[in-house]
This record gives sequence, C-alpha cells and structure tokens, in this order.
Amino acid sequence: MLVFRTMHVPGLLELVAGAGWRCSRRRGQLLARREWWCTRRRWDNQYQASRGIISSGRTETQSRQDRLGESGELDSDPHQRTEQDPGGTSMLLHLSDLLFYTIAEGQENISLHKFTSAVKATGLLVTDPRLRDCMDLLQESSIGVQLDRHLFRKCVSSNIVLLTQAFRKKFVIPDFQEFTGHVDRLYENAQAQTGGRIADYIPQLAKFSPHYWGVSLCTVDGQRHSVGDTKIPFCLQSCVKPMKYVISVNDLGADYVHQYVGKEPSGLKFNKLSLNHQGKPHNPMVNAGAIVICSLLKMGSNKAEKFDYVMQFLTKMTGNEYVGFSNTTFQSEKETGDRNYAIAYYLKEKKCFPDEADMMAALDLYFQLCSIEVTCESGSVIAATLANGGICPITGERLLSAEAVRNTLSLMHSCGMYDFSGQFAFHVGLPAKSGVSGAVLLVVPNVMGVFCWSPPLDKVGNSVRGIQFCQELTSLFNFHNYDNLRHCARKLDPRRERGELRNQTVVNLLFAAYSGDVSALRRFALSAMDMEQKDYDSRTALHVAAAEGHTEVVKFLVEACRVNPFVKDRWGNIPLQDAIKFNHLELVKLLQDYQETYSTFLVQEETAVEDLSKENLESMV
Repeated sequence: MLVFRTMHVPGLLELVAGAGWRCSRRRGQLLARREWWCTRRRWDNQYQASRGIISSGRTETQSRQDRLGESGELDSDPHQRTEQDPGGTSMLLHLSDLLFYTIAEGQENISLHKFTSAVKATGLLVTDPRLRDCMDLLQESSIGVQLDRHLFRKCVSSNIVLLTQAFRKKFVIPDFQEFTGHVDRLYENAQAQTGGRIADYIPQLAKFSPHYWGVSLCTVDGQRHSVGDTKIPFCLQSCVKPMKYVISVNDLGADYVHQYVGKEPSGLKFNKLSLNHQGKPHNPMVNAGAIVICSLLKMGSNKAEKFDYVMQFLTKMTGNEYVGFSNTTFQSEKETGDRNYAIAYYLKEKKCFPDEADMMAALDLYFQLCSIEVTCESGSVIAATLANGGICPITGERLLSAEAVRNTLSLMHSCGMYDFSGQFAFHVGLPAKSGVSGAVLLVVPNVMGVFCWSPPLDKVGNSVRGIQFCQELTSLFNFHNYDNLRHCARKLDPRRERGELRNQTVVNLLFAAYSGDVSALRRFALSAMDMEQKDYDSRTALHVAAAEGHTEVVKFLVEACRVNPFVKDRWGNIPLQDAIKFNHLELVKLLQDYQETYSTFLVQEETAVEDLSKENLESMV
C-alpha cells in the first residue's frame, strides 16, 4: 500500500507532477533510487488498475449520488466506502491523495481557484463535460472554505483517471502551455497579413469585418485553446462537404457511396460542369459531388428529417457545442445559385443520382447544409473528432467508423483546398478543407483538430490568414505527413515532453552500466553518445559500474571511452570511492591506475595546448 507522508516532516516525499515521487533527503544513493522506482511503479500500477475499475464501474452520476447523502451533503466518513470496497476504492483514494499533494505543494488545503488554474494549465477546460460532476461537487462544497484532503478526494474521485492522466502529462501534448505559446505567436504573425478580399456574392458573407481572425484547437485528449475571434458564428459553406461525405460513408459504406461519386482530384474549378471518365462527379469535395452526396443522406426520409439528422450529427461531433443555422444565408444561396442549379440538372441528365432520389430536394439540402453555422471553438471539436478516428474527444462517444474517417481524410488531403490542394499537400502535408466564409478546417491525425477563420480570401477562395497559419504551423512543428522520415529536418515535436529524449538517453546509458551490458555501451559510444552524461544525482555510468562491481564495464569506459574518473556526484563521491565503499578491490586498483594515467594525459594535453598557442603567437610576430 502506498504510504503518504505529511509534507512538513524530514524525509518527505515531494510530489512532482508528471514525474512521480522523489526523496528530499536520501539515506544512501542506492536506497533512494530503489524507493523512487518502486514508488513510481506503484503509481503506474494503481493508475492502470484504477482505469479498469472505473471503466467497469458505475457512471459518474451514480458515483456522485453514492457520495451524496440523503440530505444532499457529502458523506462525512472518508473511510466508509473503503471498508465496503477495500480493494478498488482504496486505490482511487490513494490516487486522489497523490493528486491533492501534487497541487497543494506542501499546504494542508487548496483553494478552488488554485485547483481550476492547475486544471487549465493542462489544457482542460473547467466546462469540459467530462469534469462536470467534479466541478459541480467542488462548487457545492467549497463555497467560502478551503478544500482539505478528505473533501478534495470526494470531489475528484469520479474523474480521478482523467485528472491523473492530465497532471502526469500523459495527454498527447504534455507541455500544453509551451505549445499554445507557439500557437499564439503564429496567430500574431498571420494577423499582420492584410491581403485578400471578402466573398461578396451574397450579402451575408460581405458583412463580416476583414479584421476578424480566430484560431481554435482541440486535441484528441480534449485539450483546448482559442485565440482571437473564436466565438463569432459563421457559415461552414464548403467546410461542410467532408461532414456530408463522412456521414454517408459511415451509414452506407464506401463501396455504395462511390458508385455515385469518384475519388480523384478533378484538376478543374470546384463548380465546373464536369464528370470523370465513368460519368460520375470527380470527388465529394467539388460542388457536383457534394450535391450527389446530399441525395444519399438519410435515404427514404423527407427534407426536414434529412436536415435534422445532419444537424444532430454535427452537434454530436462538436461535443454538444454551438451549431446553428442561418436562414438568410440559405435564402441568398438559393437566389444566387444558378451555377449549382445548372450542375444539378446536368447531373440529372447524366443519371448521376440514385433512381429514387429527388434532385430538387438534394439541391435544397445542399444549400441548407452550406448555411449551417459554427464557431471556431465548436468547429475545432469537429476537426478533433476526425483526428481521433471518429470518437468525439469531449464526450468520448464513437460517432464514425474508422474506415469512414480514413477515407474522408484521404480526400481532404488531395481535394480539400480548391485549386490550391496540390500546393497545400506539398507544403502543409495535412488533410484540410476550406470554405468561402474564410474557414479552414485542419486535421492533424491522432493529435488534434484546428479551425481557423478569417473572411479575406485569396484568388482561389482560401482564407489568406488561414493558409499562412497552417503553413507556419507545419514549418515549426513536425506535423507534416512526411516529417517522420529519417534524416528529415529537425522540427519541434509537441508530443514529446521537454527533455524526454535526453532523459531517456541518460536512463539507457546508466541502466546499461548497472546491468553490465557492455555491448549496449559499445553501441552508445559508436553513435557518438556522451558517455559522461550525468543523472539528477550527478552520477555517471562510471559511478554506477564501480558501485555494482562490473569490471568489464569499467574497463570499457576507461580504456575505450577515456571518461573522466574525477567527476563528483551530489554527495562529493568519485567512482573510486564507490568501488572502495562496496569493497570491489579489483576495481579499486583499476581506477587508481587509471586516475594516474588520466592525470598524466591531462598534463600532456595542457602542455600541448600551451605549446601550440606559443607557436601561433611567434608566427604572428
């Protein structure tokens, strides 16, 4: 059982978020390391076990009702449920206590503000539906008071797995604040862009200010960030085309859908009256393909039922955030949609619709769906649902099949950005879809969804600021589909925790020395690894090998790598002293001889440097 020590006594275990336990005073280096690793292992075991308990246990609402008495107040006895369920519940209590001490930083109580600030720092919003139960209980129980450990554990127990995952930095972007700092700078760079022209073929688009500019992102773990004008509703326009396609493929299957629409880029303008060599629209991202897709949605239903179905589906994809409808935009689209009427009649003449389809009903639905409104914030959750393989990251509900999402992202990658699709795939390398409202929906698979909005458009109908932001995003981060190639240019990877690679290198080096693995050390040396790297106690591989008595490892380090034998750890010990302490007599003799040799080598090296400097000075004179 994990034992929690109070924060004020000597020998405390300081809780460090995302790193586990660490001793503040150690009684010997070996004992301290053993305790640290054992405690970290218990943390991981409890965390994994708690995931199984919660996933197979009661719902959040039931859990909350269990913790509330008949009077509606929290149970007073913190151990009552532990006695009823000493296994699973005690494990959750330990995790709750660990979380409390991580946030409290040595204090006996924490305020609600401090807790919510810590949650926000991980990227979670306090309005996140997954935290609703926890936040409601905190609000009810913390009015005018501080939260002590027992009250805190009752409030967070229903969300302990999510919160533990957040504070252990196990989300897809662990250093979320650092990442969003970069995003904000990219936003400001794009904000300075003044080019472009607002679409004015209908007055509802022309009314928006050219200064509007917003970016929202949502990761597959539900981390959220928004900057700029992210709460202003605007119409999806062509950004709805991937949604129509993914819903139809999810409902009918890819084989059936592609009996009526192709998969290839057209090489023509998006509103061209053109079919492929099979007599089908080229792809679902051009107007002809999108109109045909509308005839496949909720087949057999009337127009109202079809529209309601898509609206409800999009609302689920946003995690029940804002989805609206602009009737004025719908009416204007119908009045000015001569080109789309021509495309629809052309499709009907070429028998591109299913036999039972109503061409005018499909066209009406096309105009309606283009007039659906979102904000950057709700749109980013739609993008994140696609990035998450069809599972909404906010609600955890599976909405789409993995096959439907994969097909949609493939088409967005090749056909999503009008006549700029090829260049966008070349420079950005990510699936995206743009619309004449100034929206750009960008998907970073398995990482996050991004939604940009700025009304000024370039010559091909893409948001000027949105394109610049996407290009700079993949220039800074390794999100491009082919940034994972070997020997590719080094970019920032926000999916890695800061120092993760360096820390892993040190762990691998010291563990090889600890286990006596000379072959691994030889590989590290051949790959130009620094064989004198230190851990947090300033101990090197030579320290570890000397303490463990691995003669072959010590010989390799001193003969082949010529490491420094005089490095002192945090206690002032050099490797020779470790060998003496643990009575490794053979190593004592070996290290003593090497110290003399190394000292002589240093003197010779210093003399050679002085001689070279002297020669250089004489030649200059």
